[in-house]
Amino acid sequence: MLDMSVTRLYELTIILYASSVLLYFIDFLQHNRKANRVAFWLLSIVWLLQSTFLVIQMIKTGRLPILTVFEGLYFYAWVLISLSLVINRLLKVDFLVFFTNLLGFFIMALHTFAPAQHESAVVAQQLVSELLIIHITMALLSYGALTVSFVLTVLYVIQYNLLKQKKWGKRLLRINDLSKLEHVAYLFVVHGVATLLLALLLGIIWAYVKVPHFQWYDAKVTGSFTVLAVYCVYLYLRVSLNVHGKKLALWNIAAFFVLLINFFLFGSLSRFHFWYS
Repeated sequence: MLDMSVTRLYELTIILYASSVLLYFIDFLQHNRKANRVAFWLLSIVWLLQSTFLVIQMIKTGRLPILTVFEGLYFYAWVLISLSLVINRLLKVDFLVFFTNLLGFFIMALHTFAPAQHESAVVAQQLVSELLIIHITMALLSYGALTVSFVLTVLYVIQYNLLKQKKWGKRLLRINDLSKLEHVAYLFVVHGVATLLLALLLGIIWAYVKVPHFQWYDAKVTGSFTVLAVYCVYLYLRVSLNVHGKKLALWNIAAFFVLLINFFLFGSLSRFHFWYS
C-alpha cells in the first residue's frame, strides 16, 4: 500500500514538473508574469516531493542513492532544480529556470523510463564506501554547476543575437545584460571544475584501494579527464588570454556537449565503472 502511494506521488511529481515547464514556456513566449509565478510555485512543490523521495530512498538503502545510473539521473535532476530555484531567488535572471528545468525534465524522463537495474544495485551495495559516495556526489554536483553555466551561456547567445539583429523588445530586457550572464556562467564553471577535479582525485584514490585492476585508459576515466581538460581550456581562454564574448560562449556550449557524451555514452562503454553503467 505504501509503495502504491509513493508511485502515485511520483506520477504527480512528473505531472507537476511538466506543468511547470509548460508555464515557463508560455512566459517565455508571451511574457506572462502570472504564468511565471505559478510555474515557480509548482516547481517548488516538485522540489519538495523530490526531496521527500530522496530521503525515503536514503532511509530504505541506508546510503545516499547515487550509485547506479537510475539513481544518478534522479539526483542530477534534483540538483538542477535546487540550483535553479536558488539562483532565481538570488540573481533574478529571467528564463534561467525555464531552460535549466527543460534539461531537468529531460533527465527526469530518462530516469522514469530507464530500467531499474536491480543487478547493478546489488553490485553497488557490495562496493559501498564513504569515499565512493563522496566521489559520485561531488561529480554530480559539478555536472549540475556546469549545466547551469551552459544554460546561462545559451541565454547569452540568444541575447547577443537579439542585440546584433537589433530586435528590441521585452524579451531582450528580461534576459539580462551580456556581461552579467557571462560573468555568472564563468563563476559556475570555476566551481564546477574545482568540484570535478576533487571528485576525480577521490575517485582515483578509491579505485586504487578497492579495484584490483584499475585502468587509466577506461572510457569513463579518459572521458572524465577530457571533460576536465576542455573546461580548463575555457578557464585559460577567459583568465589568461582574456577572451570574452561569443567565442568564449561557443566554447562553453561545446564543452557541455562533451560532458553529455561522457555522462551518457562513455559510462555505457566503461568496464571500470561497471556499477554505474
